[in-house]
Amino acid sequence: MEFELDRDAFADAVAWTARGLPSRPVVPVTAGVLMEVSDGTLSVTGFDFEVANRIEVPVTDKAGGKVLVSGKLLAEIARALPPKDVRVAIEGNRLSVRCGATRFALPLMQVEDYPAVPDLPPRSGTVAADVFASAVAQVTTAASKDETLPMLTGVRMQIELERLVLAATDRYRLAERVVPWQPAGEVPSGTLVIPAKTLAEAAKSLGGASEVQLAMGGDTGFVGLNAGGRQTMTRLLDGDFPKFESLWPGESATTAEIETSGLIEGLRRVSLVAQRFAPVRMVFSDGQVGLSAQAEDESSAEEELPAIVDGDDLTIGFNAGYLLDGLNAIHTPRVRMSFTTGTRPTVITPVYEGTTSDDNAGGTGVVGGEETYRYLVMSMRLRG
Repeated sequence: MEFELDRDAFADAVAWTARGLPSRPVVPVTAGVLMEVSDGTLSVTGFDFEVANRIEVPVTDKAGGKVLVSGKLLAEIARALPPKDVRVAIEGNRLSVRCGATRFALPLMQVEDYPAVPDLPPRSGTVAADVFASAVAQVTTAASKDETLPMLTGVRMQIELERLVLAATDRYRLAERVVPWQPAGEVPSGTLVIPAKTLAEAAKSLGGASEVQLAMGGDTGFVGLNAGGRQTMTRLLDGDFPKFESLWPGESATTAEIETSGLIEGLRRVSLVAQRFAPVRMVFSDGQVGLSAQAEDESSAEEELPAIVDGDDLTIGFNAGYLLDGLNAIHTPRVRMSFTTGTRPTVITPVYEGTTSDDNAGGTGVVGGEETYRYLVMSMRLRG
């Protein structure tokens, strides 16, 4: 195998593939990246039995073939190369990487021991890449990090005729976003649960393309995302996702519209004195919301913000981190908080010109727009 290509293209391809490799692989060969050259194209693949990343880039092909080398080391080397064309070739039992006056030689790994990468599922349709990346980022903030409850570490994707409904929860908050898509090919029915971490990384890295191809058909147990020569495939989570639809309140007794950035900054300041798991108190009354927190050492913080409050006065407590996660996922100047009582969950939605409280609380609006995003967060018990 021998090929040449631009240094930046080489470094980007190897780094993108190597980022998903396990740091402590159970099977040593899964720490490697598989490079294969054929017909002027270099394919770089990483696979750890759960996630497969593959990228294709054009090269000057002098000799085809495939080779397996340490992925992390090759990525570090590629990043450190000078800005010149790179020549890569097999020389004996090593991989030679030349760039200008710089030369590296890496030992080869046993390519015959590399696991067979599953075929990509049949193509199911396409979705706008920027919309999909934004939606995934908004939803995955509510996914659990607790690996002992694997289903809660996933994103539930409900597949409908013209839209995908993404949802995630860790039992303390719940996020949902609707995304329009164009079905084409073999479209599965029902729902899929995709690991949130992998989905977030893939959607972010593919967001620069115009559209993402979704591959969800067949009975492979995998879902694939493909855009701009980059392909990520991940194994689906197996099990029943929690039934959450009934958690969304049908009506609200109090709503408040607040400037998003001001509320975020105010919460950050006040929460400095809130000890871990201690709530931040929010008092909603005519024309304002009061924020306060107090620690056991009697440290305290207070701040008042202007707000448009409609309905009964309300006092409620929140985990500041959970509340900030939801607010940071909203990109509109103003946000609406909808309450039933001080002990029930609260729904947070973006505010758009021309929308009503009912529109935002119900998650309606333009299908696929941020109007369809809603974030539910549990309240916390307050002392005194």
